[in-house]
Amino acid sequence: MKKLEYYTFFKPYDVLSQFTQDVPGQKTLSDFNLPISKDVYPVGRLDRDSEGLLLLSNDKTLQSSLANPNAKIWKTYWVQVDGAVDHNAVHKLQNGVTIRIKKKEHNTLPSQVDIIKSPRELFNRNPPVRFRKTIPTSWIKISIQEGKNRQIRRMCSAVGFPVLRLIRVSIANLKIATFENAYLKKIDRENIF
Repeated sequence: MKKLEYYTFFKPYDVLSQFTQDVPGQKTLSDFNLPISKDVYPVGRLDRDSEGLLLLSNDKTLQSSLANPNAKIWKTYWVQVDGAVDHNAVHKLQNGVTIRIKKKEHNTLPSQVDIIKSPRELFNRNPPVRFRKTIPTSWIKISIQEGKNRQIRRMCSAVGFPVLRLIRVSIANLKIATFENAYLKKIDRENIF
């Protein structure tokens, strides 16, 4: 019987959440030479432009447990947006907004949203987030129970605040241990739920 392995990994910006390279020169998880078994793969995804908590495992039941819409698993993100977020936008995000995915409208489930201060734990991203002298940026913490393609980005755009930086900080009970790029940590399954 194979030994099940579970890891958290802080996925850096501009890295695909996969081990295979589809485009020459594009960074993938294989570029980090992680000391894990060959049958360990990402559980869930973060898009190339996003950073943060990524689960890696060879437990095939974990993917279905986390992806099952009936499980209502919370995922939390810190999001830097273009502009000064107001309480009206927060209220809309909390109650669900309409986004378009593959030319179809989707009403998002209610979410938990708070305006937060710039997280001190974070390092500067490379390349840095673009800044404009005349337009401020702000941060929100948003927790959702679904995971549509680029959902957080689409939700923030729907209320007029394009995303500049997106960092997943938790999945279910599991929180990121450190904000160090490419940080790998072995965990037990019980830590997740």
